[in-house]
Amino acid sequence: MVDISMRYFDESSGDPLRQARLLEQVHAAVLGGDVADDVCVDGKRKGTCSPRPVVVESWRRSLAARIDPNGWQPPVEFETAALPEIRAEHPLAECVPLLRETLLEAAGDTPHIMIVTDAAGTILWREGNPEICRKADDVLLSEGTRWSEDAIGTNAMGTTLATGSPVRIHSAEHLVRTYHAWTCAASPVHDPETGAVLGSIDVSGPLRTMHPALTALVTAAARLAENRLTDRMRREHERLRQRHLPSLRALRGEPGALLGPRGHVIETNSGELNLPERVEPTRPEAGIAVGDDRRIVLEPLSGGYLLRAPRRNRSPHGGTSGVTRTPAPAAVRHTLRLGLMSEYPTAELDGQRLELGTRHAELLAALALRPAGVSSERLALLVHGERGNPVTVRAEIHRLRNQIGCAVVRTKPYRLDASIEADFHDVREALCEGALRSALALHGAGLLPGSEAPVVREEREELAAGLRGAVLGSEDPDLLWSYASTEHGRDDIEVLEHLLSLLPRGDWRRAGTRARLARLLREQ
Repeated sequence: MVDISMRYFDESSGDPLRQARLLEQVHAAVLGGDVADDVCVDGKRKGTCSPRPVVVESWRRSLAARIDPNGWQPPVEFETAALPEIRAEHPLAECVPLLRETLLEAAGDTPHIMIVTDAAGTILWREGNPEICRKADDVLLSEGTRWSEDAIGTNAMGTTLATGSPVRIHSAEHLVRTYHAWTCAASPVHDPETGAVLGSIDVSGPLRTMHPALTALVTAAARLAENRLTDRMRREHERLRQRHLPSLRALRGEPGALLGPRGHVIETNSGELNLPERVEPTRPEAGIAVGDDRRIVLEPLSGGYLLRAPRRNRSPHGGTSGVTRTPAPAAVRHTLRLGLMSEYPTAELDGQRLELGTRHAELLAALALRPAGVSSERLALLVHGERGNPVTVRAEIHRLRNQIGCAVVRTKPYRLDASIEADFHDVREALCEGALRSALALHGAGLLPGSEAPVVREEREELAAGLRGAVLGSEDPDLLWSYASTEHGRDDIEVLEHLLSLLPRGDWRRAGTRARLARLLREQ
């Protein structure tokens, strides 16, 4: 990697075109591995210069990600058709009208565009001057493309997400030369409850028209968005408090607290617990001093959690017993129950019913069958076959995470972080244990019988073949009769012939079996 640790060039004042010409020379010299000596602009020697420290560090990260400064394009993460639904589910959706008013309407005729990204740097909204939008399309500065540093190198959106601070990137401070005609300013937006970055707000435009004050304006707009989100959070917490206050009161003196969906402490019933402002749901006991005789228990509620601190079990001789003590759970483990052995798939998360369409059912089946996790490319192949598109899968997973929760549907790789109770797992387990009647009852119509997803079809065929082989090998006429009464066994000639050979003379089922077998043989 080239050495780019040099004295930096301060471009905070002066003509933007002169700054751009100087930066072009600095960009070429630094990426060529040289110190930018004797840089001249308008015939005047500027001396030794290098990019600002924030740009130096961003270039280092970008080059480490193997971004080519001479020609690179941002990847397309979301197809245009998927954007409306993804936008509607993003936390910043309700802030877009406020941002539009602040960054576009208040700026008048200034030729620039406003951009809002998600936390990964993918552009979800882009609005503004029509001519600038057309120019932005020419360089793929468009909705659905990802602008993180590891995707397209140094740029205001990617760098503000990488650093967590507002940043302005001017002209040749962009690592990729394609964007040297642009200037952009961006600021991150944080979740008021967790502090996590939700996305970034950016203003971009041609370098000759961008006013330096827009950096301060975009930073102020990000703060306004965070204030709007804070107001919404407080309203949600108040609704949660009103709904679940009876659960807290029902503890009858046992120390406890109501928590929001991401662990924010909403209400407590005792000063005995010294609680922080937010409890991490995956590690509820961290940072909470409760004494040796208490433990932390976190119980899921609709939209949040009930935290309790019950006393540990005591031995008959006093003190806590190492045998009877109930250990404190290290984390809340969600339970996801999947009912997919039917034409009408169902799902429950911690006992709450979820609406489940066919595509989400296929995704959940694939992730449950690959518990170690898969990449977007592999998941596209499992669900859509050879024509699968990772971009489509990423959009589908995005919607699934918004429905079920990011704590359950994880990324990098895609996987389920929950205790999975799936009926197709139950069928396989019953077959392994030789519990054939249970397996037959659980099997039903088969795994998502209408699905053509390769991973589903493969599992469905394996379960059906395993059940059929086990039933045929059982030599049990009652079990064979039950199987022959199912959709899978009704027209199975081998099953009917074997059943007929096992049924004793005088059994009322022989006549019906013989008649059905004769019909099937005639139709062959």
